Amino acid sequence: MRTLYVTEFITLDGVIDSPGGNEGHPHAGWSFKDVDFLPEVYAMKGQEQEEAGALMLGRVSYDLFAPVWPSMTEEFPLYNAMPKYVVSSTLKDDELVSNWGDITILRTMDDVAALKETEGGPISVHASGNLAQSLAAAGLVDRYHLLVFPVVLGSGKRLFSDSSADKHKLHLAESESYANGVQKLVYEVVR
Repeated sequence: MRTLYVTEFITLDGVIDSPGGNEGHPHAGWSFKDVDFLPEVYAMKGQEQEEAGALMLGRVSYDLFAPVWPSMTEEFPLYNAMPKYVVSSTLKDDELVSNWGDITILRTMDDVAALKETEGGPISVHASGNLAQSLAAAGLVDRYHLLVFPVVLGSGKRLFSDSSADKHKLHLAESESYANGVQKLVYEVVR
């Protein structure tokens, strides 16, 4: 069975919205504008790229990543080469980009559960807030990889839904603090 983990840049108040920038978002780019850059903070991203066997995105994140990431050959060589899965009930096959390798559309949480049952490395879910909430509600998330930024935005898309029906217990598997106030927190979901 494959491990599925959600990886996020997140504010202290739980906002994951637009960390690198997104037109129209009132706090766009908060992860780069509001905190001093330290390369060691982002080492986890390189480790994830080496560890992952597949990349999973929701429709909105796919629409944002697909026009950009294929050309980022130096930054994301392994992600660009690995299989990608987009969880969407509306995306059509002819809307997939042709320059980003093997991309498969999954329609339901049952499809995601079936993918987890296959052989292969971990499945890395980037951004994709709505998808992350749906995966958690379906009991499909095994780990959370969080870079927590010392920023409070007050509004924006949150990783954990206010309307979540179930409590989820987490076990802190790894943590590290950095000089710029960012904290790396890796949590395993306790079943």
